Parts: sequence; structure tokens; C-alpha cells
Amino acid sequence: MDENLKNYLTKYDIKYELYSHPPVFSVEESSKIIKNIPGLRTKSLFLKDDKGKFYLVCMPGKKRLDIKSLKKRIASKKLQFASPEELKQQINLTPGSVSLFGMIYSSSVTLFIDKEVIESDLIGFHPNINTETIVLDNNNLKKFISSLKCKIEII
Repeated sequence: MDENLKNYLTKYDIKYELYSHPPVFSVEESSKIIKNIPGLRTKSLFLKDDKGKFYLVCMPGKKRLDIKSLKKRIASKKLQFASPEELKQQINLTPGSVSLFGMIYSSSVTLFIDKEVIESDLIGFHPNINTETIVLDNNNLKKFISSLKCKIEII
């Protein structure tokens, strides 16, 4: 686990279960390889609009992002994946390890969280590396989200 993240979770008294596994780069791959981890599997998409603003979208792994709806919500004509360099610069992550937990590194990126993620009893995310998964219960997820310094919206 990212040492900064471990310290952050300790500082805010956020409880979690940590699971180690082979590296996974997609939810589909994770579903095939990893069977013993409880909770909702999530995916996180790091996006950039035509004005140069960045967004992290956290959603259930099997759900498709409604890009048209999101573009309308943020009043943008174009929305695309940010580059690996922008990902590293904005939330200190690399492709394949994009996660809600990268938000500890940014106050300028907007976080969109799917309502289903917020309402789930147990939720899993990479702890900023793709060889582990952190599972949080609903209360600790909300505690983590409340600790962030960025703009947060439920979608």
C-alpha cells in the first residue's frame, strides 16, 4: 500500500481490510483472477474536459459511464481520458492503479461518486497500487470522503 495513504487512513481513523493479489488492470481481469474479496468492485476513471479541468469518477465496476450525461452536468463539449502524465501530476497515480484514494493528493480535481457506491455495505478500491485491494464498510467510506479537500458530487 502507498505509505502516504496508510498514514492518511490512520490519521483519520478509517478502518479497512487489505487484500493482496496479482496485479490487475481492469475490473474484468479482477473478476476472473480474484474471487475471495468481498464487497462491490469499483472502477475509477480519470477524465479531462475541454477547459482543462480534471475529474475522477468512481463507479461500480460493471456499470458503463454515461458520458453524455456527465458532459452535460459539467457543461463541457468534450470529455476524454487524461494522459498518464496528467494522472501522475494531478493525483499521483499511474494507469492501472487509478483509485478513489488518489484524491488525497488533490484539492482541484472534482470527484464524482456513483450513488450505488455510496450506498453499498462493503466497497473495494485499489490502495493506489494494483496488487492490493482495500475494502471499506459504508461508514468508513463516508468518513474517507468527508476527509477530502476536493469538490465531491454524487451521480
